[in-house]
Amino acid sequence: MPADAKPIRELRGEAPGALAEALRASASGPTVVRGLVAHWPMVAAARESMQAAVAYLHGFERQDAPPVVATVAAPEAGGRVFYNDDLSGFNFRQEHIPLGTVLDTLLKYAAREPAPMIYVASTTLDTWLPGFREENALALEGRDPLASIWIGNRTRIAAHQDVPDNIACVVAGRRRVTLFPPDQLRNLYIGPLDFTPAGQAVSLVDFASPDLERFPRFAEAMRYAQVAELEPGDAVLIPSMWWHHMEGLEPFNVLVNYWWREAPGWMDTPMNVLMYALMTMRDLPSHEREIWQDVFRHYVFEAGADTVAHIPEEARRLLSPLDEVRARDLRARLLKRINR
Repeated sequence: MPADAKPIRELRGEAPGALAEALRASASGPTVVRGLVAHWPMVAAARESMQAAVAYLHGFERQDAPPVVATVAAPEAGGRVFYNDDLSGFNFRQEHIPLGTVLDTLLKYAAREPAPMIYVASTTLDTWLPGFREENALALEGRDPLASIWIGNRTRIAAHQDVPDNIACVVAGRRRVTLFPPDQLRNLYIGPLDFTPAGQAVSLVDFASPDLERFPRFAEAMRYAQVAELEPGDAVLIPSMWWHHMEGLEPFNVLVNYWWREAPGWMDTPMNVLMYALMTMRDLPSHEREIWQDVFRHYVFEAGADTVAHIPEEARRLLSPLDEVRARDLRARLLKRINR
């Protein structure tokens, strides 16, 4: 990663209210909270040794748990979870493996350089490691987050966006995180939306060796890049839709993250709207797209009290504030129209 990337804003986790301050500031950008989870038993085990960290995780394993999905690749992949050369497939394969076997295999390969890539992504903590959250707790008042664990060796996850807000806590190893504001979409050269390495569209730029002849606007994106290296106990708050590139820097890396949305649970992901808009609007004549752009501005992006002031309140229906009941009815109407 080029050295001109700016550091991510930092707070000290031991300072009173550091996490609350980071959460309040999320609308304006990301924050690293140093030492936020340094008191966790998992972090203490990882600081003792890789073997101690693996033994600690083994202690929470469910013997009847289903296998996890492990992403694996040959050493030649360099840890990069990505496409093959012509984007017709991927440079990795996925295997269903017991979590304990993954942990033991990472130990086995820890001293090998280069090692085969092994990566377990976004695995629900309470399903595979029940009891872990009780011993390693993070209070996110007023939020009901989904907690996930990420385990692997030296991996590189291409820059991508997530709709939820995300606080990612490094609990073993080290990670480098590189962030870009949402408005850098054009400069990051994003790949296919519907054929992706892990569910989200990713930047096609290799951050380890950017090809500026092929991707010249990436130099502009780097003017807005923010970077941090995280030690065990450190956390980074990544606001919704910020681009993030994640790199594991040690032979054994574990991250625990929490996802939540600042929106009701019944709201669908806006990505569904984007997909449907591609099907229904992108290829219209330009003058028609301009009309629909104005329609969306009126009803969605610039909607306010004046938008519906001329309609009696009891007659506004879909134009009234949405709730779970109205959303369920609207979803049923849409499905009926799509499936006709």
